[in-house]
Amino acid sequence: MADYQFGKGVSTTLFPEGVKISYSRRTGRIRYVHLDNKRLATMRPTDGLFSLSIVGAKRVVRVVLSAKCFVTVKNDVSGFVVDGSDVFAVHVVKADDAIHAKDEVVVVDESNRVLAVGRALLSSEEMKAFKRGVAVKVRRGAREES
Repeated sequence: MADYQFGKGVSTTLFPEGVKISYSRRTGRIRYVHLDNKRLATMRPTDGLFSLSIVGAKRVVRVVLSAKCFVTVKNDVSGFVVDGSDVFAVHVVKADDAIHAKDEVVVVDESNRVLAVGRALLSSEEMKAFKRGVAVKVRRGAREES
């Protein structure tokens, strides 16, 4: 599922040997994926896709730069995004072509440092073309999780 959602090769990086999977008591489905007592991802019950944590996003960025889930923002707004502020379209420098609205994305600065994780509200083309509006609804900034 992670390869489908984030790009080929992501699953082996994101979920290495030794991950611990927690299941929902009510439904019996996968709920959380942990490694060394740190949450890597949460499986969303509505669509069966993963929501990455900051730790999971850093694992993906460190090894798989070919993943299709990155939104790059200007360095001068990175301080706001790392604190959990939403990403506006005017600040997007680059967005992977495979990003569609409602996709899970990793927000990075121009040096490829993870700033936040969230959900795209616009497609990659719209992020690059629009000069107004929110491009990514940030779920968690990197500073919040440190």
